[in-house]
Amino acid sequence: MRNARAPPRHHQPNWQSGLVSKLLRFPSAVQRDPSVDAWLSKPDDELRRFAQPWFEQMRGCGSDVRELLHDGHPTACVGDAPFGYVNAFSAHVNVGFFYGAALDDRADLLEGTGKRMRHVKLRWAQQVNTAALSELIAAAYRDIRLRLRSAS
Repeated sequence: MRNARAPPRHHQPNWQSGLVSKLLRFPSAVQRDPSVDAWLSKPDDELRRFAQPWFEQMRGCGSDVRELLHDGHPTACVGDAPFGYVNAFSAHVNVGFFYGAALDDRADLLEGTGKRMRHVKLRWAQQVNTAALSELIAAAYRDIRLRLRSAS
C-alpha cells in the first residue's frame, strides 16, 4: 500500500526535463561482489534470503549490471550508476530504487516521499505482486540506462 503522503507516480521522469543533472556513481561496483553473496547468505537471517530472489532479478537484467555493498546492503548498478537495492530489517525487506520517483508504478507498490528514491516493502505475511515488482525492477534498469545515455 502506498504511503498516504506520496502522490501517484504516473508522469514524465524528471530527468527528461533536465532537472536531474548528475548521477550518483559507485566506482567500486564489480560484476560479482563476494561480499554481496555473503550478505545474502548470512546464517540465521531468513529475511535476507527473502530478499535474494529480487536481487537476483536485478543481477539478471543485463550483462552490464555490476554490484557492491553500499551502506551495508546489496546494490545493483549499470556500470557504476545504481538503480536498485535490497535491504533486510527486523520485520520486513525493502526492494528499493534509486530513481524510483520517476518509475511508472501502476500497481501502487512504491513507498517513500524523497526527491528520487522509492522502495517496496515486503513482509512475510503479505502476498507479493511478483509481476508488478518484477516490472519495476526491469523499468529501473531501463531508466538508469537511459539516464546514462543522456548524461554522455
